[in-house]
Amino acid sequence: MSQKPSYVEECIKDYKYIFRPDLLKGKVAFITGGGTGICFTIAEVFMRHQCDTVICSRKIDKLKESAETLSRATGRKCIPVQMDVRKPETIIKAADMALSEFGRIDYLINGAAGNFLSPISGLSFNAFKTVMEIDAHGTFYVSKVIYEKYMKNHGGVIVNITATLQLRGQVLQVHAGSAKAAIETMTKHMAVEWGMDGVRVMCVAPGPIENTEGMRRLGGESIDDSYLKGIPVQRLGTREDIGNTVLYVVSDAAQLVTGTTIIADGGDWLSSSNSYHQMQQLMKKKSMM
Repeated sequence: MSQKPSYVEECIKDYKYIFRPDLLKGKVAFITGGGTGICFTIAEVFMRHQCDTVICSRKIDKLKESAETLSRATGRKCIPVQMDVRKPETIIKAADMALSEFGRIDYLINGAAGNFLSPISGLSFNAFKTVMEIDAHGTFYVSKVIYEKYMKNHGGVIVNITATLQLRGQVLQVHAGSAKAAIETMTKHMAVEWGMDGVRVMCVAPGPIENTEGMRRLGGESIDDSYLKGIPVQRLGTREDIGNTVLYVVSDAAQLVTGTTIIADGGDWLSSSNSYHQMQQLMKKKSMM
């Protein structure tokens, strides 16, 4: 029996166009994790620029709700497709459905991910494996399927959503950091091998982004004014920021940009604390709440 989604995603109330509104007219994007969070907003930003979308995840009820919200706000078509990035057979089926509906897939956004805080000593073998399977294996599986089914013969842009955890060895994040590092290396290999087919492959690495499940799970409630003052741009990122960054990456303005990572965090990774002791104290406080 299906369950009613617990959180209703909302579209941007006053979106400000940086690029022309018809930038992606006639294009189609395939977005994993598109039913919620950052990837929901990436789908919205694309649709506001006249792109149709396919959003995919395991939870079909949530996908249907989000697809209706996105289409209502933008006037574009959004198709919800149930899919598990860990299971290639479901990816193949989803890609076939997308191509049957639209006949093309110009952009692939790999955004499906799993994460939580855990010290290495407290991380189970299965938990590490699961995050690697969703993030790293899933990115490979989906990219390979979309490349083989469409982009090999028609070109396109693949954008992998990563993070900044792996840059310094972020405490309590060995599972997610390892997965994101694998994805960023994978991106280089794909860019080299698929470039001759007209395929660009990029990573966009968000830092702390407000109003996301990631922030709620990873200690976002501890962020105060002193933390914000430590970020070079003096604020957290927004989902709209990331949507606009990914929009730039897929646009013709970025034709020479491939095989690398755009860090979109306002410089946070350069200045934020990476203290194991402080994070331990934060986790203790959370457990007592």
